[in-house]
Amino acid sequence: MSDKDKLLPNEDGKGPLRDISGKNNSVNAPWYFGTGFILFWMLLFFAVVIPLFYRLPLALIVEDGNDGEFIGERAYNTLNNLVNIGPKVPGSNNNEVDAALFLLNEIADIRNNLLEEYFTLEIDVQRTSGAHIYSNLLEVYQEVQNIVVKLSSKNSTSESYLLVNSHFDSVLTSPGAGDDGFMVATMLEILRVMATTKQHFEHPVVFLFNGDEEMGMQASHGFITQHKWAGNCKAVVNLDAGGSGGRDILFQTGPSHPWLANYYKKSAKHPFATTLAEEIFQAGLIPSDTDYRIFVQHGNIPGVDISQFTNGFIYHTKYDRTDVIPRGSIQNTGDNVLSLVRALANAPELYNVQAYETGNSIFFDFLGLFFVNYSEETGKNLNYSIAGVTLILIFISVWRMSAISCLSCCHVVQRLIFLLIIQIIALSLSLTLPLLVAYFFDSFGLSLTYFSSPYLLIGLYICPSLIGLTLPITIYYQSLQQNKLPSIYHLQLALHSWAILLSFLALGITAYGIRSVYILTFSIVFYTISLVINLLTTFHDRGYSWAGSVMSFQVIPYLYISYVIYIFIVAMTPINGRSGSASNPDTMIAVLAALGTVLSFGFLAPLINMFRRPSFVVLTLVLVSGITMYLASSTQIGFPYRPKTNSERVMYQHVRRIFYEYDGTISKDESGYLFNFQDRREERPFVGVNLTGSVRTRSECEKHMMCGMPLFDERWVHNRLEGMWLPRETIEPPFPTKLELLSKTVLENKRTVRFEFRLTAPQYVSLFIEPYKDDFVTISNWTFSQTYLKNPPAYPLSYHIYITYGSHSPTIEFMLELSKPNGDFKVPLFQLGVSAHSLGHKGDVISEKFATTFPYYAVVVHWPSEYQRHIF
Repeated sequence: MSDKDKLLPNEDGKGPLRDISGKNNSVNAPWYFGTGFILFWMLLFFAVVIPLFYRLPLALIVEDGNDGEFIGERAYNTLNNLVNIGPKVPGSNNNEVDAALFLLNEIADIRNNLLEEYFTLEIDVQRTSGAHIYSNLLEVYQEVQNIVVKLSSKNSTSESYLLVNSHFDSVLTSPGAGDDGFMVATMLEILRVMATTKQHFEHPVVFLFNGDEEMGMQASHGFITQHKWAGNCKAVVNLDAGGSGGRDILFQTGPSHPWLANYYKKSAKHPFATTLAEEIFQAGLIPSDTDYRIFVQHGNIPGVDISQFTNGFIYHTKYDRTDVIPRGSIQNTGDNVLSLVRALANAPELYNVQAYETGNSIFFDFLGLFFVNYSEETGKNLNYSIAGVTLILIFISVWRMSAISCLSCCHVVQRLIFLLIIQIIALSLSLTLPLLVAYFFDSFGLSLTYFSSPYLLIGLYICPSLIGLTLPITIYYQSLQQNKLPSIYHLQLALHSWAILLSFLALGITAYGIRSVYILTFSIVFYTISLVINLLTTFHDRGYSWAGSVMSFQVIPYLYISYVIYIFIVAMTPINGRSGSASNPDTMIAVLAALGTVLSFGFLAPLINMFRRPSFVVLTLVLVSGITMYLASSTQIGFPYRPKTNSERVMYQHVRRIFYEYDGTISKDESGYLFNFQDRREERPFVGVNLTGSVRTRSECEKHMMCGMPLFDERWVHNRLEGMWLPRETIEPPFPTKLELLSKTVLENKRTVRFEFRLTAPQYVSLFIEPYKDDFVTISNWTFSQTYLKNPPAYPLSYHIYITYGSHSPTIEFMLELSKPNGDFKVPLFQLGVSAHSLGHKGDVISEKFATTFPYYAVVVHWPSEYQRHIF
């Protein structure tokens, strides 16, 4: 007897298939099981993903540690001692003297315990000067400091070195436990273990403790372009942080050196990595950078970039202290990095790294349990093959439905196409509804409600996304009347159509060259496996039996995809609190939550139609969303900020600004507070703070170069809508700043004029130069970088030259040559601004009720509205 004879649709064409006796093989479960079905998957996330995400090993103590092991307790104590020095701003005594002396003492202690019969250890203190282009500005640095240690095996003859880097400086507002004292202490312990363990390694290892990363990655540039050992460094392990106290993540590797990911796979005891992080970071979607870029760009060496990112709320704040870091966190990182450094120090690839430049890799961990990596080419082949096999199997399934139900293939294909359209609508709704919620909250000034209460994301964005995902197919399924095709086939076709949609997306994104499409393939392949099982058995045509294998095989992609998306929600939520107020930060989190929901539940959400009254599930989701929106908008739960843990970011400065007219007279001399609000809510949370008289800086940006303000960070010009100026009494800066014109000379060609200047300023100074382009004035030559001169920033229009001195206040002499076709140099030619910063000076504190208030930068600025002094 054939399958067609055994299984026939019910007389009304609806419901599960029946056998020839007329008995149903499957009966729809009660409606409340539908809600329980969704709840089960959410609870699975909290039961599996969350514990594994935050899992840390026990920190080893000195008494229990074996030779050759990373001792977390010892590294933690080292970190605590380093943090107790306080903020370590480049140029400050804390950084240049105290921190450097601390590191040298630690290294001296390691050398005293060195196994001299096995190793040699060399120490070099580098004072370096130079310049490089970073973002839209030119970084000029003088006398910044590096402490460099080279550890070599006695019998090693290799001239290829492995570089390991972290930075010991910090921002003014933070003692820098996480950024980057954590990694400095890790490096010291790794150096200690390697120097005192009887274990040979082929290549010398250079440990770079760099003293100026926060000012624009200057010390790393000075090392890789000038140090005597830099030319021998063939690969780098860069260690940095954007948070504190979690697991370390590998988020960049290569570029084009997949062998590095292989070594991470072999050595990492607690793997944590994803290609998606690499592509998002390198696309500029995360407003940050690391020394890794300097080594790759200026040293032409490959490497790996490893970072802390959990608890980014305390990043660059005074709360970034040792007591918020679990000891298991430093053990986790130490285990990983020590093993990786040992493996790379014996890698034969270091002898000739160019020979192994074979393309990018795809890499990821699965819930921290194991690590997967393969080449980009392999990834493309997998994506194309799996998508192709899936489409073929769906065709076979359609043919089988046609044969069993005695309908033409065209009829079933028509239903499949119609359901594909339904799923496209569902995809659109599932992405749109969370964005509408984000827009709605933002329009009422209620952005960042989830900032301190992340569980609100479930009702704010995940439930609306689920509503969009389930509503179209539920309406379709419930509207089925007399239909020749059994309803269970309609539900299978709904999943088939989702697989088709993902397959075509995977094909297109793969062709575009995005490696992270492996996430789609990961979801597709497990559906394909369940489809193979169903086709090889009678499950495909026997009631809802096929659904069991679908759900079983969706557990793995569900856990992985929700895990990956959770990584980015954890990383991006605190970043949204410091990314500026010019745009709505909730949109990114809404998109992340929606993508996580769509990819996790894409093959699961339609299955609510196996239960009676699936509309009750949709109504439950609506109810949960409604309650959450009320709590977020009308109660203290939705207030974003919490003392010490989730602070509002406000950068502000003490400012004195002086405007000079063309005739040398001062047209304006005023002092005040310059605010730059770092999140969407701006000044609204400052309850009780008197901001009377404050004005927005937008009008100033339209009149003056760089808004007529001492913007030490050119990104403030992009965020000019966020700026606010609050006048106050005149201040006298605690340091001298003087700009002098030494000479003005018209050159022989009569179309070029040369200006020579002398600038006396504190250790941090910005020069802003902007020629009057309406008069066809151009800067044809100057003292600074010719590369920067020939490639001016697109926005802001002015050149920004940021100068840092590591050991003393400078006297700078520089030259500008300006050309003009008509040779008329008796009119204004350019604007010149000098913005001087004293990062060691602390001004008044506005409020600490809700915000982490940044101590002021004391600033004086000479800002001519045309250019300074009549002799120009």
